[in-house]
Amino acid sequence: MKSPLVWILFVALFALHHDFWFWGDSTLLFGFMPVGLAWHVGFSIAAGLLWLLAIKIAWPSDIEAWAEERDAPAAKDSRTAAK
Repeated sequence: MKSPLVWILFVALFALHHDFWFWGDSTLLFGFMPVGLAWHVGFSIAAGLLWLLAIKIAWPSDIEAWAEERDAPAAKDSRTAAK
């Protein structure tokens, strides 16, 4: 099962989100962006990639298939009633 990898990465991102090491740093990256803001830009990109990984690896497709199966007769009935 690959979902523990997603959980481990989630906990790592959670810990890295609290970037107390850049709070007092007034360094500018690219001449305009504070280093703390650049850190959060990178963090946001990493969080988006983690979400993509979670969808690809750990998404419960069996539950989704069950829900679509369950909804299929209702959708079929509404299409036949419209005719």
